[in-house]
Amino acid sequence: MSVENDGEKPTNNLVGALLVDLYQLTMTYAHWKTGKHEESSVFELFFRRNPFGGEFTVFCGLDECLKHIQSFSFSDDDIAYLKTTPSLMDCEESFFDYLRHLDTSGLTVWAMQEGTLAFPREPLIVVEGPLGLGQLLETSLLNLVNFPSLIATNASRMVLRANPAPCIEFGLRRAQGPDGACSASKYSYVGGFAATSNVKAGKLFGIPVAGTHAHSFCQSFISLEEVRELILFNKRAHNSQRLLPSVLEYRDALPTITGENFQTNDGELASFIAYACAFPNATLCLVDTYSTLGSGLPNFAAVAMALDDFGYRPKGVRLDSGDLAGLSMKCAEYFRRIQLATGREAFRDLAIVASNDINEEVLHHLTKQPHKITTFGIGTNLVTCQAQPALGCVYKLVEWEGHPRIKISQDLPKVTIPGRKRVFRIYGQDDRPILDIMLLAEEGIPIIGRRLVCRDPFNAQDRFCVTPKRVVALHSAVYENGLVSLHPDILTSRTFVKTQLQSMLPSVIRYANPDAYDVKVSTSLFHFLHDLWEKEAPMEERR
Repeated sequence: MSVENDGEKPTNNLVGALLVDLYQLTMTYAHWKTGKHEESSVFELFFRRNPFGGEFTVFCGLDECLKHIQSFSFSDDDIAYLKTTPSLMDCEESFFDYLRHLDTSGLTVWAMQEGTLAFPREPLIVVEGPLGLGQLLETSLLNLVNFPSLIATNASRMVLRANPAPCIEFGLRRAQGPDGACSASKYSYVGGFAATSNVKAGKLFGIPVAGTHAHSFCQSFISLEEVRELILFNKRAHNSQRLLPSVLEYRDALPTITGENFQTNDGELASFIAYACAFPNATLCLVDTYSTLGSGLPNFAAVAMALDDFGYRPKGVRLDSGDLAGLSMKCAEYFRRIQLATGREAFRDLAIVASNDINEEVLHHLTKQPHKITTFGIGTNLVTCQAQPALGCVYKLVEWEGHPRIKISQDLPKVTIPGRKRVFRIYGQDDRPILDIMLLAEEGIPIIGRRLVCRDPFNAQDRFCVTPKRVVALHSAVYENGLVSLHPDILTSRTFVKTQLQSMLPSVIRYANPDAYDVKVSTSLFHFLHDLWEKEAPMEERR
């Protein structure tokens, strides 16, 4: 579903015109001094390499970019501060007047849809407008795209490995500050996570929230006396009763039911009873505070049977240490024996949630061995992007006053592809995307059923033809004349990511040795690039 932007501010109140690197302001002043600040320009925001050793990236952050662009302005306080900085304090007063009255109504912004699977060198966002303003947006747009795209990609990769078990984000306490935490919660949800423990993010973005209890909750009880008088409404008997007697009865009966003897921790059992009385419809207990199999599991089972008697459906257990795969198998077998011995349907589908420093590699290895984990709780390694801390998006000038511009480097990946470009996704016979192709803006749209020549931008020998069965334009105008166009909400973006991952070639999204997805250019763009490269590159003279 799409909604009209109502002019809301960026979620983080630190995002504003001053969220720039100093050199954006010094360059803009130099442009202003030479009268170039109002000249037309085209900037592209893109990345050079997919993260996490993979072959795809989930583009995110567009929603916050649009809020920032629409609300962009320098306040009087901003101007007063700039006048005090050593680099700008000697600038002419008229320059500060220019900044004070600067707005973004003259910009046109093109972008991929939020949640698009993107690939190296493809423009994620294209900013067309006055040179000075386009320059001033560089750092803030990069900041608003880099981390969200990295998080969404990390999340989507974890969801692929965990499938079919859902993933819940638990990273608030380990994230890089409150904004990093809320951004991680938001964009991990877009990437496919089912819920977050972050209540603030739940409120801000409408994300489902989920959680259980901590070890400290279990440790805060030491005696069954603390819960002796706790009562719970018995939905079967239609009256309130103490829960403890039923729990103790079942704890005593468990050795006979399961064939296993044990001696559980009374404080832990008391904590489970307290939690069950507080949340009888959502009793999911952390069972590894003292001994997972020797105490936590039988204590939960005794409470779960009592809850079942009272007419409630227990939820399950959480494992936070040890051999997660092996313990999950033993928990599932324990529940199966109880279900078979007692006929209790409540024990047929109990959740087994696993946490404890899970990352993509752990998920990959877990899913290659037997386990009975039904849900993964993932925190630190998701929100900090432990496997790769930055995406590396860049923002480059590709056209000025109608002239294509190129950055040339001895490092080939840093050479830019000049000019206004459009990107199209080409689909093959089975309606799977087979490649993306970049064309000059003035070139026609690829035609379904007509042969299309595709070329590697930097390898003259790498060329081939495809016949498109479907063509999708990846760019649309998202900001014109000071207004934000219609754009998807968080649920639409989440669904969009899932749909693309399902349609992508499995070899591209697999964990080990994924195949690179082709991003090619048209013959016209190939020659355009190399003609400009030859013209602009300094030529060595040998004697």
